[in-house]
Amino acid sequence: MREQTRGRVFLVGAGPGDPELLTLRAARVLREADTVVHDRLVHPGVLEHARPHARLIYVGKEGGGDSVSQEEIHVILIAQALLGRRVVRLKGGDPFVFGRGGEEALALEEAGVPYEVVPGLTAGTAVPAAAAIPVTHRGVSGAVTFATAYRGGSPPAWDFLAKAQTLVLYMAGSRLEETVRALVGAGRSASTPAAVVEAGTWEHQRVVEAPLSHIAQAATRDALGSPSLLIVGEVVSLRGRLPSLVAQGSTEHGHAPARVAEGGHE
Repeated sequence: MREQTRGRVFLVGAGPGDPELLTLRAARVLREADTVVHDRLVHPGVLEHARPHARLIYVGKEGGGDSVSQEEIHVILIAQALLGRRVVRLKGGDPFVFGRGGEEALALEEAGVPYEVVPGLTAGTAVPAAAAIPVTHRGVSGAVTFATAYRGGSPPAWDFLAKAQTLVLYMAGSRLEETVRALVGAGRSASTPAAVVEAGTWEHQRVVEAPLSHIAQAATRDALGSPSLLIVGEVVSLRGRLPSLVAQGSTEHGHAPARVAEGGHE
């Protein structure tokens, strides 16, 4: 394949949800794309930045399983690029933070397809902020640990995670009870303040707070769903001292959801 007929792939972070948190570079790359390959956790308002005749290909992962396998996604990206198209691989958050962006970069590298990475705002920092929880705070927490409750068959290092000053766990929604048992069993105090944030920065964002030993029951009581982020640490207690920020978040995320324009999108 001659270089002049080869396209380029952009691994783009769509941010945590709210379309206004999309970076300027991500919006520009979307406007110039011929093909957009997007995940489930991409807000419709973000897709509105795609140019009217861009091809949209959905490859979202749902229900704990892949509707499109990772290998198939690699094939799609490479095939679209070899057709000479500018391809945006649009992923929630940041491509290189629990987003399999590294796997896609390696596949593109091996195939000799030109690619770039456009970083995005990751949920680990943006979602707690939207919920009025600072993940670091002088005198309370000088460090934050990001991890995922799901390791694809490899168990998390609970002994290490239990010692984190502030722990932010991605993909913990369906594993809250076992996560709490593991953390407490590894030495984390059952009374540690904890919060679960559902759909952080989206219009339907919801937050529940409780001591760690009761956070799973609180989330079940309020029927919190996916995607959810678990935050554990004394910083969670600061939320009660920031009522203006809590109220602001409720107002900001209370508007009607954006809709995707249908014309030209596949």
